[in-house]
Amino acid sequence: MEGGISQLPGSQADPGRLRSLLRKVWPRLAIILLVLLSAVTAVFFYRTYDPPLEPLTTAQVETQVAQALASATPAPAFSSQVYQTVLPSLVLIETQNGEQAKESGLGTGVVINAAADILTALHVVDGAQSIKVTFADGSEGTAQVVNTQPDIDIAVLHPDQPPSLIVPAVLGSLRSVRVGDEAYAVGNPFGLVGTMTAGVISGFDRSMTVTDSGKHLSGLIQFDAAVNPGNSGGPLLNRYGQVIGIVTGLANPTDQRTFIGIGLAVPIPAAAAAAGAPPY
Repeated sequence: MEGGISQLPGSQADPGRLRSLLRKVWPRLAIILLVLLSAVTAVFFYRTYDPPLEPLTTAQVETQVAQALASATPAPAFSSQVYQTVLPSLVLIETQNGEQAKESGLGTGVVINAAADILTALHVVDGAQSIKVTFADGSEGTAQVVNTQPDIDIAVLHPDQPPSLIVPAVLGSLRSVRVGDEAYAVGNPFGLVGTMTAGVISGFDRSMTVTDSGKHLSGLIQFDAAVNPGNSGGPLLNRYGQVIGIVTGLANPTDQRTFIGIGLAVPIPAAAAAAGAPPY
């Protein structure tokens, strides 16, 4: 046997088999190439049209934080809105029953119509020789009692010189008021002008006997917003700033004139009737 190099089986190229192999591999290879091309294109456009963000300066960070905090500030509470609504209608009432200062009195009233009539509690002005009223704009003058309803402790005053700007309070309805609803009292307790307290409606159709006069009042609204001497005659308000009652007194089993959790108000439909307001 002559010497030489023998070829391994199948080592020679077979054109038919090669074409068959290419037909099988080419679709997959085309998909891979297409994916790579898409990736390269995406990177190109990202770099071109959306360049990397530059670091923010300290001032820019502080500005963005301040804007975020401002947008997250909660809306004003109901109590703040109620106070701003009724404040222009609030009246400070001071009475003089004699020449001595100890015979003077203090209470609250609320303007209820365009004529500047003031609704208040009768016991605030009962027997007064002179009545001084101070409006929310600071204007002041004297006033006269023009109507009373003694059975519910309500009086209507009319100023001798109405203010230049008259802002009547909005009178509300009791039809939708329920126990547990918000209640706000605004007045001048102990001479602290424009004081607001908040609580809830505690009950309806309550009765009380006035210690000084022995008079019996009924059909009252009970609430737990703090009231003290000087609040008498002031408005009791709902969450919309509407007057739903006129504060007439407080209940204290010790016979002290300090608040322990039970305030009483005349419902506004009955109170407003004294000033000729339409029924609700």
